Amino acid sequence: MCNNCNYTIHGRHHHFGWDNSFVPAETVAPGSTIQFQCLDSSGGQLTPDSTVEDIAALDFGKINPVTGPIYVDGAEPGDALKVTIEQFKPSGFGWTANIPGFGLLADQFKEPALTVWKYDPSSLEPALFGKNGRVPLKPFAGTIGNAPAEKGLHSVVPPRRVGGNLDIRDLAAGTTLYLPVEVAGALFSVGDTHAAQGDGEVCGTAIESPMDVVLTLDLVKGANLKMPRFTTPGPVTRHLDAKGYEVTTGIGPDLMEGARSAVAQMVDLLAGQYNLDPVDAYMLVSVCGDLRISEIVDMPNWVVSFYFPRCVFE
Repeated sequence: MCNNCNYTIHGRHHHFGWDNSFVPAETVAPGSTIQFQCLDSSGGQLTPDSTVEDIAALDFGKINPVTGPIYVDGAEPGDALKVTIEQFKPSGFGWTANIPGFGLLADQFKEPALTVWKYDPSSLEPALFGKNGRVPLKPFAGTIGNAPAEKGLHSVVPPRRVGGNLDIRDLAAGTTLYLPVEVAGALFSVGDTHAAQGDGEVCGTAIESPMDVVLTLDLVKGANLKMPRFTTPGPVTRHLDAKGYEVTTGIGPDLMEGARSAVAQMVDLLAGQYNLDPVDAYMLVSVCGDLRISEIVDMPNWVVSFYFPRCVFE
């Protein structure tokens, strides 16, 4: 339990998609600290005993549940919800999957694949991948946001100006996130918790892991944010930097094609260098490799780079 929390929101108070007509799980005063029990992005459909056959049986109507919503007293359209990310309480179980039709290289990896992870939730020592890989962990919530003003039920998959499925791995403990408010009370929810993810989440999944999240919710009146913004408490990549990186690039007039090329080359490099099945290399780079725009001004060609931390295998 959280000794300093004003509320605990049980995992049964979850919903699928965004809808500003959802009944709040709790009404809180600004400044309240809340512990959220978050399900993994499969909504519990995948377990430590799951096999690749379970990927085909997934009910996509129950993907990406978020816990909430929370009505924050006094929140009005035009305000910002200030979300201070206090703490994560990981479970020790996670999974990464290649889901057919989903991911940056979906046309190249058409068969389902599954990696089940076990890690120490207390020490957060790097999680083992195969016989030789060790993936540094950095828990965060992939989906974190407010309800949109537009009426009706909206998919949780695409991110929005009010937040949602942002999948920003630096929304970790110590970070402060500011989210535009579009409806009275903000109607804030959080979920899709990850034990680790690379920038880009290129195969479509990270180390998907159920865990509790402790957040403090406050208001900035009249902030009029156009989009979410956040402040980190310090360096954001140091846990991966110790051994340097292998880097591949994609160069051309289309950023998406450049990204695909850079990732595909890294998959090929790791598969050859470490004797990995290509789909395993694809899932691995999704949880710990970073896509970066290196150059976007020297028209007509742009440069996308993909960084893979050598500490995973060294």
